[in-house]
Amino acid sequence: MTNLRISDQDFQRRVNRLQEEMKKENVDLWVGYSSESEASISLYLAGFQPFFDFAGVMVPREGEAVLITGGPESFEMAKEFSRIKKILIHGLFVETSAPEWVPDTEILDFSTIIPQIMGKIQPKKIAISQWNTFPYLIFQDLVKNLPNAEVVSGDEMLLRVRQIKSKEEIEVIAEAYRITEESVKRALEVVQTGVSERFLENEGRKVMLDLGAEGTSYPIWVCSGRNTSRSLCKSTDKLIQANELVQITFGARYQGYCGNMCRVFSIGEPDPKVKKMMLVALQSMEDALEMIRPGVLSSEVFKKYNNHLAKYGWEKFTLYGPAHGTGVSEVEGLWLSESNPFVIQPNMVFNIDIWLTDGEVGMRYEDGIVVTEKGIREFNPYRREIIIL
Repeated sequence: MTNLRISDQDFQRRVNRLQEEMKKENVDLWVGYSSESEASISLYLAGFQPFFDFAGVMVPREGEAVLITGGPESFEMAKEFSRIKKILIHGLFVETSAPEWVPDTEILDFSTIIPQIMGKIQPKKIAISQWNTFPYLIFQDLVKNLPNAEVVSGDEMLLRVRQIKSKEEIEVIAEAYRITEESVKRALEVVQTGVSERFLENEGRKVMLDLGAEGTSYPIWVCSGRNTSRSLCKSTDKLIQANELVQITFGARYQGYCGNMCRVFSIGEPDPKVKKMMLVALQSMEDALEMIRPGVLSSEVFKKYNNHLAKYGWEKFTLYGPAHGTGVSEVEGLWLSESNPFVIQPNMVFNIDIWLTDGEVGMRYEDGIVVTEKGIREFNPYRREIIIL
């Protein structure tokens, strides 16, 4: 079992980079929020995932970042695992059914937390990250104590920091994909007609955990037949039948980072129209792998993808462009789309994400890559083909 660990210096580099972005935007204080299900902020900046309680990260334009958490349990856990060493408890970051604590606990609010971070500086501009999920009550307490500050979204600032991965991050991400690929291999080894979707999912989970994953990147699933027609699904007790399409959607989380791999297959020959869709989807993936290079405009990759589908009248069979960024979140911005042009750069990490459906069946092929100085490095190319067992 591999045991990679990102250094404290790499975490500090992220805070420093965020502070550089804050200076460009004239932001005095940046505040991010994490929950157990949306933990990317605290994972990326502090290496900390909250359980039960919630977490926040506050970064001044100059000085030390602070991790905010709720309750004595989370405080003790954060002291052990957080890479940000200054940790404070805010009363609104506790779980929704918080107990009455027996030990003496210093519960604060932003009236006392902000001076500890900012000193005598009165922030004139603050940025909020996780803009669309930031809790209202916490937001109220923040702005009440900064009544004259301009409030803006901090999401783009953080994305600019996260979009270029360090060497340490890339090796951890590669391991997450390696584990994911092994779980897909296991599912393809044990599948047969008459086993359930849920059985295959559980086989994949076992491999991930045995190989050192902390859990999954998202709620993974296996679906078959008509169940494949939905882009998002969940495994059921449905039994897999011969000649029907089966979709594996697996992702292992390792050291906070997401792997992801999707394959479709059938046991026996699939319907000819399904096989044709598989061919078109695989060609779309190969086109993206060929085009994604440093210096290429993202919208050009989308254009080739869209034109390829249009040859078959299938441009409406998809939901979005052919790739997106990934990291501590399985989807981390950087969508390759028509209206979001950006220059692809070395050390950007993408999921090639091809989804097609005709309303009756659907299929997703998904693999991870990192952009290098001269091309790309593929993380999980296993059986990128029409799989008929």
